[in-house]
Amino acid sequence: MTMSGIIRTGIGGWTFDPWEGSFYPEKLPKKRQLEFASRELTAIEVNGTYYSSQKPETFAKWAAEVPDHFVFSLKASRYCTNRKVLAEAGPSIEKFLGQGLAELGPHLGPILWQFMGTKKFEPEDFEAFLTLLPSSLSGLPLRHVVEPRHESFCTPEFVELLAKYRVAAVCADHADYPMFADVTADFVYARLQKGSDDVPTCYPPDDVARWGERLKAYAHGDVAADLPLNAPERRTERMPRDVFAFFITGGKVNAPNGARLLQQVVG
Repeated sequence: MTMSGIIRTGIGGWTFDPWEGSFYPEKLPKKRQLEFASRELTAIEVNGTYYSSQKPETFAKWAAEVPDHFVFSLKASRYCTNRKVLAEAGPSIEKFLGQGLAELGPHLGPILWQFMGTKKFEPEDFEAFLTLLPSSLSGLPLRHVVEPRHESFCTPEFVELLAKYRVAAVCADHADYPMFADVTADFVYARLQKGSDDVPTCYPPDDVARWGERLKAYAHGDVAADLPLNAPERRTERMPRDVFAFFITGGKVNAPNGARLLQQVVG
């Protein structure tokens, strides 16, 4: 068994006009942007799947354009999570998973289930939702990560529930949303959202270095010692874990630079 999991860093999507001529070379055709981005970074979080479905041919095309080590994290459809009763999300979840995700093959990374900031923690209903998340799809193992954005989720009960189903929670570095630094799955998923367009590396280099140390701790099976836990008394199994970290939202103009620097920091 290896002593460390794989750390992948990336950005949200790959189409953004300000990246043309800064991240992307001058005159690089748009149709080659994914090819370029996937060789500079190691993961991309796809936001478009939150708003609309894709065709199987689209997923197959994405898979064909990226190198072997590269993965896509997909944000699940809003119709799965933006509902009063989560236990009733079954048909929407099946529709989302059945649109052709399996065409990504080994390039399929974690699936992100994001909830509205007004959605409160209702233990029984949330557990019913977790039971709807399959462990595999057409023979591919699935990794699930949830992003609750209401403070009512900041309880040991929520952490224990995730651990029961081996689902991760987003370690969100955000000005308003809660952070879940507790480890509840065989991987860790961070969304770094406090960047600035005025900082060439999205986050200041010292902050990037600090996050690098945290990610390396997670990859080695530890927890980040300087991040608050919602279940501090809980013991976490020490094992190598894959880690995913995305520069999202804040500082988007320079997000690729942040991701590249972070990848260098974690080696």
